[in-house]
Amino acid sequence: MATDNRSWDDMRLYIDGRWHDRSEAPKIAVVNPGSETVLGHVAAGSQADVELAVAAARRAFDQFSQSTVAARIALLERIQALIEARAEQFAQAIVNEMGTPIEFARNAHVPAGIAHVRAQIEVLQTYEFLSRKEGMAISKEPIGVCALITPWNWPLYQITAKVAPAIASGCTVVLKPSELSPYSALLFAEVMHDAGAPAGVFNLVSGTGEVVGAALSSHPEVDMISITGSTRAGVLVAQAAAVTVKRVVQELGGKSPNVFLDDADFKNGVAKGVLSGMRNAGQSCSAPTRMLVPASRLAEVEALAIAAVADITVGDPNDVKTIMGPIANAAQYARVQTMIARGIEEGAKLICGGLGLPDGLEHGYFARPTVFSEVTSSMQVAQQEIFGPVLVIIPYQDEAEAIAIANDTIYGLGAHVQSADPERARRVAGRLRAGQVHINYPAWRSDAPFGGYKRSGNGREYGVHGLEEYLETKAIVGY
Repeated sequence: MATDNRSWDDMRLYIDGRWHDRSEAPKIAVVNPGSETVLGHVAAGSQADVELAVAAARRAFDQFSQSTVAARIALLERIQALIEARAEQFAQAIVNEMGTPIEFARNAHVPAGIAHVRAQIEVLQTYEFLSRKEGMAISKEPIGVCALITPWNWPLYQITAKVAPAIASGCTVVLKPSELSPYSALLFAEVMHDAGAPAGVFNLVSGTGEVVGAALSSHPEVDMISITGSTRAGVLVAQAAAVTVKRVVQELGGKSPNVFLDDADFKNGVAKGVLSGMRNAGQSCSAPTRMLVPASRLAEVEALAIAAVADITVGDPNDVKTIMGPIANAAQYARVQTMIARGIEEGAKLICGGLGLPDGLEHGYFARPTVFSEVTSSMQVAQQEIFGPVLVIIPYQDEAEAIAIANDTIYGLGAHVQSADPERARRVAGRLRAGQVHINYPAWRSDAPFGGYKRSGNGREYGVHGLEEYLETKAIVGY
């Protein structure tokens, strides 16, 4: 597959240890979001392709599920080494398929993808698949054939967050990457092939959710499905999977709060909060896009937020100086524009940004980094996931109200707390209904379990908790 602008057509699927040319199949156009031009095409997989891939995974499962931990560690180590060796290819693919700035692709997207592989190697080195206690054994065994559906916003990162623990557990895999950012997935399939994954252990079928995703979700030979995507997509997958009572792991939408207590470091914390909320052009399900601040500090926070946005360079994602590239696709760009207009209509105070393209840009799906203030929880911009560089500032009167506002959402994926008092921060963190809470912007950890409360999903990813989603628990009494 090419990783430049000369030829990005790739009509291959990877099934049962070999590449299958689907040049005669329907094509899906992949658009470069910075130029709005067609970058290339990938194959739209069919129900028949899903049948082939699942059958291959089922045949491979019996032997691979019995492989040794040492053999799986060795495979993961080869995968890690190959991604590291091809890091620049992955970075270039991500820039072209979804508009991520090149430096962010190099320093965040690719390293985080590698980190998930490394984390599973570390887990396997100490994990007990068999434990004994007083005449009983508890065996942790691979669940079976796993269908993995990954999104367009963190393409490599989300693939390794699912494939690595599945492989570590001894499961076999059918991957359906997003058709909107498919090239990094095809590069990953090349890595799996070159790393020597046994035939059928890893399979890739590109295509739409309506065809490939639906076929995998309802397939009777698929034992588990893991999806990262919108809450709407997660619901559809769960409904289709219910008929065959397969395990469903969902990492879905979010509307994460960033709670500034009155003793927080506002000068530094607000700027970090703005950048966190707009990281990856705001296209992160756990982005802290609701900034909750004491009403008495609102004017100060507004000034700090405006200054932080002024430092965000929006433009060509191939320029190393660019901080924010375009929104990844036309549909999402339209969604962001609609929600900015909605905030204006609702009476939120627009303090920077707004509708349309940033100054100096005439094409591409570029959005203006936007901040609304004086927002209330009743507004749609405070409740709906926008998935773009749009931050809302919500004032509160006291700590109890801050906690109530933070929890006033159908989502519960992530949350942040800012405070100079560790005990106070921990107390508030304990009250927030979210699967992962960050206190004072800690470093990201690949072993911290990640997943949601409420409509943000079920199950957990990353580290040992991610591994255990792919395992069944067997009790052997009288062992």
